[in-house]
Parts: sequence; C-alpha cells; structure tokens
Amino acid sequence: MIKKISLPLTIIICLVIGFGGGILYTNRNASTTAMIQQLVNQDTGKIQNVDFSLFWNVWNELSAKYVDKSELDTQKMVYGAISGMVDSIGDPYTVFFEPVKAKEFAQEISGSFGGVGMEIGVKDDILTVVAPLPDTPAARAGILAGDKILKIYDKTTQGLSAEEAVSMIRGKIGTKVTLTISSNGSKAREVTITRETIKVPTVVWRMINQDNKNYAYIQAYQFNQNINSQFKTAVEEIEKSDPKADGIILDLRNNPGGLLDSAINLAGYFVKKGQPVVSEVFGDGTTNEFTSDGNAIMTKYRTVILINGGSASASEILAGALHDNLGLKLVGEKTYGKGVVQELVNLDDDSSLKVTVARWFTPDGVNISKEGIEPDIKVELTEDQKKNIIFGDLSVDPQLQKVLDVLK
Repeated sequence: MIKKISLPLTIIICLVIGFGGGILYTNRNASTTAMIQQLVNQDTGKIQNVDFSLFWNVWNELSAKYVDKSELDTQKMVYGAISGMVDSIGDPYTVFFEPVKAKEFAQEISGSFGGVGMEIGVKDDILTVVAPLPDTPAARAGILAGDKILKIYDKTTQGLSAEEAVSMIRGKIGTKVTLTISSNGSKAREVTITRETIKVPTVVWRMINQDNKNYAYIQAYQFNQNINSQFKTAVEEIEKSDPKADGIILDLRNNPGGLLDSAINLAGYFVKKGQPVVSEVFGDGTTNEFTSDGNAIMTKYRTVILINGGSASASEILAGALHDNLGLKLVGEKTYGKGVVQELVNLDDDSSLKVTVARWFTPDGVNISKEGIEPDIKVELTEDQKKNIIFGDLSVDPQLQKVLDVLK
C-alpha cells in the first residue's frame, strides 16, 4: 500500500470495474454534523457563514402540512438532502451511497462481479462506455469504447451517476438488461444483453514475427491484483524465449485501469528507481510524488505503447510515465482522461461518501483528468474498423500494424 499520504488506507484502486471513477482511497469512519430536530447526530463543529434556516423551514413545513404524513420517511428525507448536496458539486465521481448502495459498491471493488462486462463513466454529462471487456456479453453485443448509453430499459440515463447506472445494469445471472446505445452520433439502437459472471483477464503475450524480426506483444487488460505476477512471468518468458527480441509492444488499449500500486510496479520495469511515475495534487496545492522502485530491466528493448479512448486511469498513468521519462512513442488515439483521486469515507450508519480529493499529473505535468494523453502517432479507426478490430490480429488491427512500422 502507498505510505506517502497522511490518511490511513486499506486499499488504493482505480474505479473502473463497471462503475467509472478514478483512484480510490478507502478510509476511516466519519460522523455527520449538526443537531437536528427529530434526528440523532453528532456535532462536529459549526460551519461559518452558512444559513440552514431555509432547509429547516422546508423540513418543518413538510412535517406539519404534508397531506399524508405516513409517506414521510425522515431517513429517506435526510439521505435525499445529502444526495442533493453532493450532486450540486457537479462532479460525477463524488457520490453519496445509502447503506444498501454502499454495500453494493464495496462488492464491486472486491473482485469478479455479475453484469455485462463493460466499464462505464460519465463524460461530458453523458453516460459513456469506457471499454468493453474482451469475450463478455457487452463485447459480443457489439458495444464499443465511446458508445453513449442513453437509456437503461425505458429510463433515461440523463442525470444518473455511473454508480446508479451500474446498479441498474447489474442483476441476477442469466437475466437480461436492455440498453439504448448511440455510437458516434449515429441513430440510437436497442441492445438486449444477458448478464453473466464477469471475470476480468489480466495479461496475455505472444511473439509476432514480421520481416524476419521478432517482437513481443504484451496486452494488459486491467491493473488488478494479478497483473504484477503475470507481467513478471511474461517478462521472464520473453527473455527466455527471445532475449534479443527486436522490440516490445505494450498494448494498453481498452485498459480501464486498476490498482495504482500495479501501475507503479509495471513502470519499474522501464523507469529507473527514483524517477517520477505520477504526482497527485490536492485542492490545497500540496503534492505527493510517486516514484519508481524497479530495476528498469526492459529498457534494453525498443518499446512502443498502444493507447486509445478506452485507456483510462492507471493505464494513462503508466503510458504517461513511460512517455515522459523515456520518450517512448505512443500510438493510437487520445486516452479517456480519467485522473481523479478519491477517498471513500465510511459513515456511521453504513452509508458512505466517495469524494474527489486530488488529481493526477504525469511527470511532465499533464493533467490526466483534464487533458487525457495524446498519442505521438495518431491512428484513428473508422466505425467499421472499430466494429471488426481484434486487438493483436494484424489482418484487422491497423494500429498494431503502425506500431510495427515504427519499430522497423
């Protein structure tokens, strides 16, 4: 775990498994504020220059005059008020979870899950597919990175957080969910998908031979707990198979992120110990810099990195670190732009608050959340190419072919 921050941590993870977000700090218990009529809370200090009289006027008017007082659930009213306060910030990644939703969220960040197999987030106020996972119901249904989800069943997604959308999309294994999808501004279409248990792959690699040269192609699907050991195994097998390989192709396309520690660990295969990998900048201007602790054994290989709009969060951190420190070429399309740091605060009644506390910057100072990562060599795909592409298959992967041209 990262030790460089003052808050006690239990896990650091990129919020990308189906629900979107950024780097997450799960943290201590916290209590709520103010002494409220008919409610029991703890007072953690008076906030200056804020007048709550209007709030309590409305509360009391409802309590006194609403026609059917049996419908007034004071706990729901409190949760609704808190949700409204949080939503007013306008940050899609800062979310309040009632106890049931908090439990669901905790399950989602713990490992495999039931659903359709895609990462989603809110981009430009629209529910957007970050990336479909390979060989999942979403991928088989033709859903692509960048697709807009307009409806879930008959309910519009306008105003929904990613977490709320995930709660609607997930369900009992074998049941179906209907989504209304728009691809690149095209006419909306309905897609009905059967839910499955989703197990996220991690790392695959193979050798590609072209023009009498051998290149090691490594595809990293997600930065989960298994990637450290699997990437280490891939490196050992590559060195054993062809220690004089003519180059490495690191494919981070449609990699929505994962554990921060894993991104830093993988950077250590390329970036010398002590060199910067990423910095987090907090609202008060304080900065924490995370550095490599690796031996940079892969620097002996010429390496090119593939990225696209489905590359997010931890994969953007890795791509930025290798590009800025070593000048490694990035090929493909601009990344998603998901570089926020979040703290998960567990509240006294088992509800929780996920709040954005910082943003990520690459070693050269690129604001990942605001700007994303631009490729050095842009290779945009047509809609037909996006539908038919199989990553790693040269016959239908023009971005990979461009990388081989660069490595020649």
